Amino acid sequence: MNKATTPTPSEHIGWRKKRTAPTLQENYETIAVVPSWPWWRKLLAFAGPGYLVAVGYMDPGNWATGLAAGSAFNCTLLFVVFLSNLMAILLQHLAGKLGIVTGRDLAQACRDHYSQSVTIFLWLLCEIAICACDLAEIIGSAIALKLLFNLPMVWGVCLTAVDIFALLYFQKIHFRYIECVVIVLMTIIAGCFFFEIAFARPSLSAIMIGLLPHPDIVFNKEMLYLAIGIIGATVMPHNLYLHSSIVQTRKYNTTDDGKKEAIKFITIDMAVALTIAFFINAAILIVAAAVFFAHGYTNVTELEQAYRLLTPLLKVPIASTLFALALLASGQNSTLTGTLAGQIVMEGFLDISLPPWLRRLLTRGIAIIPAIICVIFYGEQNIGQLLLVSQVVLSFQLAFAVVPLIRFTSDRTKMGALVNPRWVTTLAWMCAVLIIGLNIKYVFDFIMCSAI
Repeated sequence: MNKATTPTPSEHIGWRKKRTAPTLQENYETIAVVPSWPWWRKLLAFAGPGYLVAVGYMDPGNWATGLAAGSAFNCTLLFVVFLSNLMAILLQHLAGKLGIVTGRDLAQACRDHYSQSVTIFLWLLCEIAICACDLAEIIGSAIALKLLFNLPMVWGVCLTAVDIFALLYFQKIHFRYIECVVIVLMTIIAGCFFFEIAFARPSLSAIMIGLLPHPDIVFNKEMLYLAIGIIGATVMPHNLYLHSSIVQTRKYNTTDDGKKEAIKFITIDMAVALTIAFFINAAILIVAAAVFFAHGYTNVTELEQAYRLLTPLLKVPIASTLFALALLASGQNSTLTGTLAGQIVMEGFLDISLPPWLRRLLTRGIAIIPAIICVIFYGEQNIGQLLLVSQVVLSFQLAFAVVPLIRFTSDRTKMGALVNPRWVTTLAWMCAVLIIGLNIKYVFDFIMCSAI
């Protein structure tokens, strides 16, 4: 047997079953990290997974919530973007740690720990979240293709299916190629928004005030709705499953010291990548505040509406084109990693083994078919509202991924000497309570408002 199916006895402690074959088995331990290498070379070897995770934090769903928040409330919700990013860094650290220490991704860990009925329930919830996420990503790409090339949205949605074949091609050659494609697309997004910020010339004082908490975030129902959407768009549940799997593409020393070193390097990689994602998300909200809110356009929720307004309001001909180009890069980046996450979730929860092409076809079909239905029946003119709803759906599902993750990484029988320190566990539970509390508050307000 190979290493993937023959764990050491210490890996059995706290787990009901032996560790099964890893998800993404074709890429398992394909990137070697030699113990004798200097620290900077090891850091470069571990760099990559964090960027695949980060693209999910700047997908078109983030754009929809960022545009709506900035145009309606200036920079007030910038604090929520910042807080969400801090929570994301902590939770992704735990996800990567789970994968490195136990050799299991989060889906596999859930399948081992919970009963079959609970496992199926969690899998269905995760599939719903991935559908909501993919819906935003696919529709975002379709909107960008429409804006850039006047391509009908239904055809744009179908065209995004091409990423299946690209992913298969790059993944077959080497996992590093996928990471490089993702980093290049991230660079394009960052470059486009660098110029948008330069054109918009936002108020520095408004930005600084926006980074401070404001009580209206909780007590204003419309603001709370967008805050939940921002959290759902930033701390994405499927990214926790993704990160816990792709860190296993590195071949590192499996002693406690080797795992501790691996955790350190993947945390640095992830923190840098998510910091870049924060600046891009903040830039989206800041541009919306500086351009739309400042000119009295306080209800910009549609991506196409933002595209149409940017050039005339900024009086810069290229502004709208840069916006659409960044949106296309964002959508394609997110669909690429969303396909990987769908494969990991299906394999991990159900313990099935399918040919790679069939797994990609299933995961993309689950997303593309609902997207086509939504475009046809919901109408292109209401796509922005649909994107906002999709992000709230993500936020509601988040607790069902976060709670198991914290439980597993805080359990000494499962993690051994590398169990979470008490302060990390405390912070993680605080994040979970905040997320769950915001959702309960929103549901209560919604019910009370409907009853009136």
